[in-house]
Amino acid sequence: MVVTMSKREFDQLEVLLRVQSGRLRVADACALLGRSRRQVFRLLRGIRDDGAASLVSKRRGKPSNRRLPAAVRELAMSLVREHYSDFGPTFAAEKLAERHGCRVSRETLRGWMVADGLWLDRRARLPSPHQPRRRRECVGELVQIDGSEHAWFEGRGPGCTLLAFVDDATSRLMLLLRFVASESAFSYFVATRAYLEAHGKPVALYSDKHGIFRVNRPGAGGDDVTQFGRALCELNIDIICANSPQAKGRIERAFGTLQDRLVKELRLAGVTGVEAGNAWLPGFVTDYNRRFGREPLVAKDLHRPVSADDDLDEVLAWRERRTVTANLVVHYDRMMLLLDATPVARGLARKTVEVVNYPDGRFAVQHGGAALGFRVFDKLRTVEVGAVVENKRLSEVLAHVKARQAAFPDSKRRGAKGRARAVNNLEAPGAPSGVGPSATSTLHAP
Repeated sequence: MVVTMSKREFDQLEVLLRVQSGRLRVADACALLGRSRRQVFRLLRGIRDDGAASLVSKRRGKPSNRRLPAAVRELAMSLVREHYSDFGPTFAAEKLAERHGCRVSRETLRGWMVADGLWLDRRARLPSPHQPRRRRECVGELVQIDGSEHAWFEGRGPGCTLLAFVDDATSRLMLLLRFVASESAFSYFVATRAYLEAHGKPVALYSDKHGIFRVNRPGAGGDDVTQFGRALCELNIDIICANSPQAKGRIERAFGTLQDRLVKELRLAGVTGVEAGNAWLPGFVTDYNRRFGREPLVAKDLHRPVSADDDLDEVLAWRERRTVTANLVVHYDRMMLLLDATPVARGLARKTVEVVNYPDGRFAVQHGGAALGFRVFDKLRTVEVGAVVENKRLSEVLAHVKARQAAFPDSKRRGAKGRARAVNNLEAPGAPSGVGPSATSTLHAP
C-alpha cells in the first residue's frame, strides 16, 4: 500500500524509528517532537500495530469541518455570475457584503471563482508582453529625460544623481549629462536651460511619473500642473509621462550602460567630485554617441529656436502666488515678507503677488513682472538679531544656540529634514544643485 506523508510526518517517523531501534532515548524524542512521554509511547504503539500509516492524519482528503455550507457557496456564486462576473475576488467580496449581506472572505471567494472559471489565478496568467515601440523619425521630436541616483564616484566623492536627456530617434545623449545633488525641480530647471541654449526647444519631453513632472496627489484634476510642467507650458514644450519603465526603454538602457562604463571611466580618469565630473563629462558624451548613437530615419531637426520672448530666467524659476495683507505683509513658508511702503506696494493690499525662487539662489517678490522691495521677518528664528557676543565667548554661545535649536521640533527649525517643505532661497541662497523647493507643490493652470 502506498502511503502519502507530509514532511512533518516523515520527520516524526524517522525519530520514532530511531527510538524503536534503541539509537535514541525517549526523553530526547520528546524534545525533538515537542510531545509528552505519553504521546510518544502512543505513536510508537501505532507504528507497531499499523505501521507508518498510523502517523498520517485521518482528516486528509476529507472536507474541512469549518467549510461554509454548500448553500452559501451556491448563493455567492450565483450572485457573482449574475452581477459581478467581471469583478475581481476582492471587489466582488466587498459588494456581496455591502449589497446582499453575503459575507465571504476574499480568499474563499477567490478559490470558488477559480474553480468555476470566473477568475484566472495569477500563476496561470500569461506574462504581459512589452512589445517594442518604433523610434521617432526626427531629432528633437521626442526627448526622454530621467535621473539616476548611483555611486558614480565609488566613494571618492559624495553621492549624487546623474540627469540625462536622450533623443528617442537616435539614442544619443543630447550633449548633456549633469551631476546634481538630487533629482529636484531646481536641478531640472538648470539642466533644461542648458539643453535649450545648446539645441533649442524640442517638440516634447518623455519622463516617468515623478512628482517633478506630474501631480500624483489623489483626486488631482487635469488642470493641476507642477512647477516644471508650468515652465514647459510657457515654453510651448509638451511633457508626456510614461506608464512604465519599459515604455521609456531608451533612457533606461542608457543608464544601464552608464552605470557600467561611466563609473569605470570616472575611476580611470581619477574624477572625484561633482564639479570635476561635470567638467569632464562632455568628452565622454562625444565618445558615447559615436559608439551607441544611430542616424535618424529622417534627416530633419525639429528643435525650435529659443525666441527673444522666452525669458528663461523668469520661466525656469519656482513661482508661487501669495496675497498681500492690509499691512503690506506676504506670508511665505512661515516667514513674513514685509513689503516696502512704496506707492506701488500700497496699491497691492488684498491683491496677489508672486514669490519667486531662482535656480541661481536669488529670491524676489514680483507683481506684473516688476520686483518689489521687502524685508524678512522669520517666524522660526531662534537667535536674537544683532546679539552682541564677545569673541572669547563665541564658541560657548554657539554651543548654547545649537542646543536650543536642537530642542525645537522639526516644524519650527529651518532646514530640518522632518519639515514637509524643503528649504527656499532665503534659507540657503546660491544652492541650485537640488537643495531647493521640492517638486510636490502644484499650480492650477489659468
